Amino acid sequence: MAKNNIVVPEAKDALDRFKMEAAAEVGVNLKQGYNGDLTSRQAGSVGGQMVKKMIESYEKGLK
Repeated sequence: MAKNNIVVPEAKDALDRFKMEAAAEVGVNLKQGYNGDLTSRQAGSVGGQMVKKMIESYEKGLK
């Protein structure tokens, strides 16, 4: 099983806020803590939205 380790522990709160923001944008009801009741599609849409926003942010930094 894969283990998710946060490389910069101080960033945990920011990552959690970012995840909640992305979930709200795609209409997924994400709650603090365990979210095992989400479908794979819902969880994937949150992750996909996060990646999309990270890429947009990176591209803006290149300009």
